[in-house]
Amino acid sequence: MRGWPLLLLLNSCSGQPAIAPGGIVSNNPCIDAILAEVAAPGQIAAVSSYSHDADSASAPLDWANAMPAIGTSAEEIIAAQPRLLLTGNLASTGTNAALAQAGLKLVAVGVPASVDDSKAQIRSVATAIGRVKAGEGLIARIDDAVAPADAQRRPITAIIWQNGGFVPGKGTLQDDLLAVHGFANASATYGLNSWDVLPLETLIRKPPQVIFMPQSARGDDARALAARRQLLRHLKGKVRIVAFSDRLLFCGGPTIIKVSQIFSQTRQAMR
Repeated sequence: MRGWPLLLLLNSCSGQPAIAPGGIVSNNPCIDAILAEVAAPGQIAAVSSYSHDADSASAPLDWANAMPAIGTSAEEIIAAQPRLLLTGNLASTGTNAALAQAGLKLVAVGVPASVDDSKAQIRSVATAIGRVKAGEGLIARIDDAVAPADAQRRPITAIIWQNGGFVPGKGTLQDDLLAVHGFANASATYGLNSWDVLPLETLIRKPPQVIFMPQSARGDDARALAARRQLLRHLKGKVRIVAFSDRLLFCGGPTIIKVSQIFSQTRQAMR
């Protein structure tokens, strides 16, 4: 109990409400996105600090901002005294091991590599908080969004090209979603790994039919994006460029539905 007064003091100083002990806490923004869809009102005691940031949140900001935020350090989590922690796979840092040693009950999920992986994670989270039916409802919506109507047609070459030049390749959820919607991920043709950087010059020499990329950025990324768009102008009429926010690459769960809408609409427009 010694950690609770300290946490209360810190939260009071930070201007956010204190995390009530004995609740369900998430410190993972991708889990937060699932919870926003399946948790009952008032069921969650705290969410990830990333979910309070518009640039990194995958859950609706108004939903997340209604709750206190928590980080990933073992000390902060133990001080919050949750009865259940929903977290990412922090085994490599030793954090989850320290939490388990402290007697904290936790459910940890990693980064999903496919739609099926993401659905399994939804079931794990929904079961842990006693909201199985709501979890299955979200999964049904995902199944509707990824119904393989497009996968039967001849694939269209495409890449997802985020700020900084990063491209998701084989073994990623994004690669799985491209295939489901009738696209052939061009990442492998450039010799890229699961997540790798694609230089602009390489892409211009051998462009895919579709480039999914952000239309806005900040700071250095904004300048680089403006230069990229300037150089891509000569591909007009040869390549379809589709707006695709970097935020759509952060998580699976309900984000799959948003990504599928973009992919499906693009595929239908290219029949």
